[in-house]
Amino acid sequence: MPVQPLAKFGFTNLFTQQRFRPEIPYHEQVNPHTERFMRDYLQVHRKHLETLKKTSGNYFSFIESMLKSYGLPSELKYLAVIESDLKREATSWVGAAGPWQFMPETARRFGLMVSRERDDRRDYVASTQAASRYLMELFDRFQDWLLVIAAYNGGPGLVDKAIAKSGSRNFWTLQHHLPKESRDHVKKFIATHYIMETESVMSLRKPNRMQPGFEEIDVELVMQSIKGAFRGSIIAEVLGMDASQFERYNPAFDRQLAVNGCYPLKLPAEKMEIFNQQKQAMLEQSVRQWMNQR
Repeated sequence: MPVQPLAKFGFTNLFTQQRFRPEIPYHEQVNPHTERFMRDYLQVHRKHLETLKKTSGNYFSFIESMLKSYGLPSELKYLAVIESDLKREATSWVGAAGPWQFMPETARRFGLMVSRERDDRRDYVASTQAASRYLMELFDRFQDWLLVIAAYNGGPGLVDKAIAKSGSRNFWTLQHHLPKESRDHVKKFIATHYIMETESVMSLRKPNRMQPGFEEIDVELVMQSIKGAFRGSIIAEVLGMDASQFERYNPAFDRQLAVNGCYPLKLPAEKMEIFNQQKQAMLEQSVRQWMNQR
C-alpha cells in the first residue's frame, strides 16, 4: 500500500543524515566504512557504471517516481542496476527474470503473472510496483535498508541467521555472518550509488534511447492512491484511453485493487485531472457494472 514518505525510510547505516543530499560532498555524509568496502568493486566496474549513468536517465526517473509513490528512498532505484543493468530481458541462471530479477514464486505472491504466455516480471511498470511492495515488506521486517538489500539477494532467512549469530541488526557488525554473495550485493549497491550520485549528477536526467518494451511508459505519469470498487475498463473509457495503454500504466488494476483495497493509479497529468473531476461518476458506473455481472 503506498504511504507518505517517512524519516524511518532513510539509509541510517549508510548516510549520516539518513538520505543522500546532492548538495553535500559525498565523503562528508557517508559512513566511513563504505570507502574500503566498495573500493575493489569500483576498480573493476567503474567504467561500466559511468557508461550506464549516461544512458539510463529515463529509467531512473520512472523508477524513482514509483518508489516515491510508496514513500521509499529514491536510492533504491540503483538496486535495479545491480540486479539486471536495468534490462527487462535479463534472466539469471536460477530463473530470476526482469529488471528486478524476481523468482516466479515471489513474483506471483506480489501479483505478477508468470506463464508461458505472459511474464509480468519483464514489464517495467508491473515489476517496479511489485518490487516496491516487496521492499516495503522487507523493511518492515529488518528496519534497515542495507539489510533489506542483502535479503533481496539471498532471502530474508539468511539475514535472520546473521542477526542471530552476530547479536546485532547493524549491517557493518553482522556483514561477515552473511554469505559472500549477499555481502557483495550490498557492496555493489553502495558502489553504484557512489558512481551515480557523484560528479555529473544531472546526467541522470538527460533523455536517452530506451529499450524495447519501455518506450510507451510516460515518465511524467502522476500517481495517486485510490480506493473503491473502480473498474479499469470504465476509467479507461471515460478518460478516452485505449484499454491496452491503461493496462500498461496500471497492470492488473482490477485484481490488485480488489486484493489490496487500494491501488497507486498512474495517469498522465491531464488524464488524472479528468479522473478527479469525474471519479464519483466512474465509481458509480463501475459499481453498476459489477452488480450486473453478479
